[in-house]
Formats: sequence, structure tokens, C-alpha cells
Amino acid sequence: MARVRYFAAAAERAGRPEEDRSESSLGALRDALSREHPGLAAILPKCAILVDGARVADTTEIGPDVTVDILPPFAGG
Repeated sequence: MARVRYFAAAAERAGRPEEDRSESSLGALRDALSREHPGLAAILPKCAILVDGARVADTTEIGPDVTVDILPPFAGG
């Protein structure tokens, strides 16, 4: 299972700092998270989503040994 880590407002809206997920692509993960965490769905399109530290397309397959970080936009500098 992929490890999904939520940061700042994303963690608040998901109601947890991290979870394990079994979706096979980043797009499928986005869809499932939007359905399961309605509060997160509102900000997810604005979040940076990194798979093992890199931005990738929604068609990218995600496997059991990856880490997906969901980072909301941060204000300030």
C-alpha cells in the first residue's frame, strides 16, 4: 500500500496526518480521497501532490512502496 501523508490544512481536512491507500494511479487516488474526505475535496485541486518527492501526472501508477505527500498552498514567505 502507498503511504499518503497530509500536511497542514490537508491533514485537518482529512482528519488524520497519514494513511495507507491501495489505489493504483494518482488519478484514482485523487478521486477516492475526494469522495471519502469531502472537506479535503475542496482544497485538493490547489494542493501540490508529490509521489516520492516529485510532481507526476495523474496517469502515473503508484505502487505499494511509494510515499504520496499532499501539501496545501502555504501563505507567506
